[in-house]
Amino acid sequence: MIAPLAWVCPVFGLGPLGHPPGVSHYLVVGAILFVCGVVCMATKRNALGVLMGIELVLNGANVNFVAFASPWLQADGARSIGLDGQAIAVFVIVLAAAEAAVALAITLNFYNNHATVDVDRADDLKG
Repeated sequence: MIAPLAWVCPVFGLGPLGHPPGVSHYLVVGAILFVCGVVCMATKRNALGVLMGIELVLNGANVNFVAFASPWLQADGARSIGLDGQAIAVFVIVLAAAEAAVALAITLNFYNNHATVDVDRADDLKG
């Protein structure tokens, strides 16, 4: 299953030297999520696709927040347990849930008025 992949790619487990994945691996994953979200927001014409892109951007930022709070980046003698990144990530997750609820309500209202969720049709303002 994943065990043979551990020798091919250190991200799936311990690498050939027995080291766990470092902070840079998590930063790369966060950057990939962020870029995928930006591309999704820029290319999708569907409102739900744009919302998924926004969520990918927020989750990529969360991965980076948690990675920057890792103990490997702490200064020698620092008396921090590194929960700052996790606290910020939980706060961003709560805000993302509220943002998704409001955005879905707006999208449903737009669909009821226009019978489509195409964002190009959202240029008219009706009262």
